[in-house]
Amino acid sequence: MPWLSTLIAVPVVGAVGVSLVKSDKLAKQVALVVSLVVLVLTAVMAFRFDPALGAAKETRFQFAEVYNWIPAFGVHYGVGVDGIALVLIALSVILVPIVILASWHDADGTGAAAPPKRSVKTYFALLLVLEAMMIGVFAATDVFLFYVFFEAMLIPMYFMIGSYGGAQRSYAAVKFLLYSLFGGLLMLVAVIALYVIAEKGTFMFPELVGVIQDPTTQKWLFLGFFIAFAVKAPLWPFHTWLPDAAAQAPAGAAVLLVGVLDKVGTYGMLRFCLELFPDAAKFFTPLVIALSVIGIIYGAIVAIGQTDMKRLIAYTSISHFGFIALGVFAMTTNAGAGATLYMVNHGFSTGALFLITGFLIYRRGSSQIADYGGVQKVAPVLAGTFLIAGLSGLSLPGLSTFVSEFMVLLGSYERYVVPTVIATTGVILASIYILWMYQRTMNGPTAEKVKGLPDLDARERWVVGPLIVMIIALGFFPKPALDMINPAVDHTLSNVHISNVHITPAVAEKKGAGQ
Repeated sequence: MPWLSTLIAVPVVGAVGVSLVKSDKLAKQVALVVSLVVLVLTAVMAFRFDPALGAAKETRFQFAEVYNWIPAFGVHYGVGVDGIALVLIALSVILVPIVILASWHDADGTGAAAPPKRSVKTYFALLLVLEAMMIGVFAATDVFLFYVFFEAMLIPMYFMIGSYGGAQRSYAAVKFLLYSLFGGLLMLVAVIALYVIAEKGTFMFPELVGVIQDPTTQKWLFLGFFIAFAVKAPLWPFHTWLPDAAAQAPAGAAVLLVGVLDKVGTYGMLRFCLELFPDAAKFFTPLVIALSVIGIIYGAIVAIGQTDMKRLIAYTSISHFGFIALGVFAMTTNAGAGATLYMVNHGFSTGALFLITGFLIYRRGSSQIADYGGVQKVAPVLAGTFLIAGLSGLSLPGLSTFVSEFMVLLGSYERYVVPTVIATTGVILASIYILWMYQRTMNGPTAEKVKGLPDLDARERWVVGPLIVMIIALGFFPKPALDMINPAVDHTLSNVHISNVHITPAVAEKKGAGQ
């Protein structure tokens, strides 16, 4: 069975069906059913995935499909997954039905700062198209096909922000699009140059690994890919579009933007920057490590000073992406696996924060922290779930983000002691911005306009419940995810010619391995 092609095709067919139905309610129901079908198919595929095969080059990408697409230019429709791609696809397909259920009234215009520009059916069709693009970008094993999905994702997200967002949605959507197109243009130049210089007559990723040997060529091509991924992530100082886009996007769109789309940037760094240009990656590692540490501290400090909840969460994500980039370029198995797991855990924790914040804004009509206070007294379930999601965001032991952040710091410390120690201060700052936001919104005297706020209803509990379960489950038992991730990270590091650094008691004997 062509598993990956099916996963891509089902949402596209579903989007067509959503656009053809007559009623808005039926459109929502069809979209939800289609997303659940994709989730079930992904679960079946994941159970058939064999992590042990990821150590061999011939079997690294499972469920592979390769068909000629544009033979004259060596472009293929090539898809396949290793452990890294599989967990990110799983993240995507879990979040989409949750977002659809959470967005049940987002396109109706009820309580919105600005009336929607397009129909309800269009909104849910865009969500399904976006799901297909997200699956495709993580599954692509042809570099040109990856670029196509990389750029195609912009279209549905642009319309979701620009047509259904807040009062400044047009500005935020255009800024998001321009930044992304700039990065994509640099990447396109690098992709074409890679094809020409490699002289392999193909864009297939496995056949291009290790082909570019000239150090200068590697550096230029690396920059073309890296800047595009740094903008997408976003990594400091390419981050300025994210707070505006996340603040103006509907809550559901913000979840997919920060929870999945931005992960394409850090995924691209791990997949393409390291393996296609290993010497250049080592050359630029000190610079990337410096940018990552600055991003960790900068994002956390700026988050502390925010008065808007959605902008605060957006800035916390900039700090988290610094941790992920640090783990990727530390080039150890622990840090690389931690960075990949961090991408997944961040998607769940930040997704929960955005959705619960969206429920608050829908009730109160404001995203300003000062307009709240004492919510815990009138909506204890809402406040409780907000606390769990927030504690996950600050990496409390026992919750999912702690495991990945600990692995990143532990693995990075083996190679870069001083930057890792500085990055650790981000954990302290996270406690400040999360707990202070919770205290100002949930605790204290109940604000006058908060007294009548209802607690989470049944639909909203079904939205938040799975995210809380994932946050706790991955906090106590991350082994199934790590069993998939570790062989893929090992294979990546072997292609970068790095001897894997595992944390053992004999760390002194291994320190410097691969350098």
